[in-house]
Amino acid sequence: MSHLPPLPALRYFEAVARLGSVTAAARELHVTHSAISQQIKLLEDIMDVPLFVRAGRGLTLTEEGRLYALEIRDALRDIEAATRKARARPQEDELVITTLHSLALHWLISRLPRFRQAHPHYRIRLQTGLELSELQQGMADVGIRMGQGPWPNLAQQLLFKDVALVVASPNFAGGKLPRTPNEVIRCPLLHETDNAWIDWCRAAGVLEPVQSIQFRANDSNISIGCAELGQGLLLTRYSIVADLLEQGRLVQITDVRVPYPYPYWLVWPQREAMPEKVRDFRAWITAEFEAFSAKVRF
Repeated sequence: MSHLPPLPALRYFEAVARLGSVTAAARELHVTHSAISQQIKLLEDIMDVPLFVRAGRGLTLTEEGRLYALEIRDALRDIEAATRKARARPQEDELVITTLHSLALHWLISRLPRFRQAHPHYRIRLQTGLELSELQQGMADVGIRMGQGPWPNLAQQLLFKDVALVVASPNFAGGKLPRTPNEVIRCPLLHETDNAWIDWCRAAGVLEPVQSIQFRANDSNISIGCAELGQGLLLTRYSIVADLLEQGRLVQITDVRVPYPYPYWLVWPQREAMPEKVRDFRAWITAEFEAFSAKVRF
C-alpha cells in the first residue's frame, strides 16, 4: 500500500488522459488549471515515469501514460462502484425491504404503517424488483418473493399460498356482468400467465378460451389497470386485488377460485444470527399474512 500514489493525482491524471486537455479536466473536476498540473507532476515524480510529452502548452500521452491511464480508469470505476455499494448497504437503524412491485403497491404499503407504529425506531426503505442480488450481496435486509425456492445463500419462510380469481370493473359491459363460467369465457379476457385461464376453466368445468384472450401483459399492474378501465375480465392473484375488491373498484366474477402455483416467501441473507430488525419484520409480516389468509376461500 505504501507504493500507492495519492488518489487526487490519479483522478486528475485520468481526467487529462481521457479529455486530452488540462483545461477540460480542470473544468470537469471543478479545480484550477494549476492544481491539475501540480498533481500530474507529483504523480510523474512518484512513479519516475514520463506520462506526458509536453509540447508548448499542450500535453500528449506517452505510451506508458496511455497504458497506465487505461488501468487507472478501470481501478477508479471499481472504487466508485465499491463506494456506491458501501453507501447503499442498510444502516443499523434502517430496514431495507425488497419485494415485487405488484405486492408492494397493492398489498404491502397499505399495511406498513402498522409496522412503523410498532417499531418507530426503524427507517424503512422499500425497493421493488425481481432480482435476488440485492439480498445476496447484503444490499437489502429482507425480501418477499414468489416461487418454489430454494434460493442460494438465502434463508426462507413460506408466507402465503395465493389463489387466482376472475375480477372486473363493476362498470364492465355497462354493468351487465357475466354470472356463469360459460358467460365468462365469451367475454374479452385479460391475460397474465400462460396457464392461468386454462387452470381456471378446468376448475369451472368449461372449455378453454381461445379467441377471447384479447390482451396480454407481463406486468400485473398494467393488467389490473386495464380491468379497472373495463377493458376485460382479469384472472389474477387475490393478494393484489383484495383491497380493490373491498373498495368496490373491482368485483369478483363467479365463485370459482384456483390455487396460484407460486406462493409468497420471506427471504433473507443466511447468517449465524438473525439481526433484530429482520426478526421484528419476520414476526410482523407472518402475523399480517396469517390474518390475511383467513379471508381466502376456495
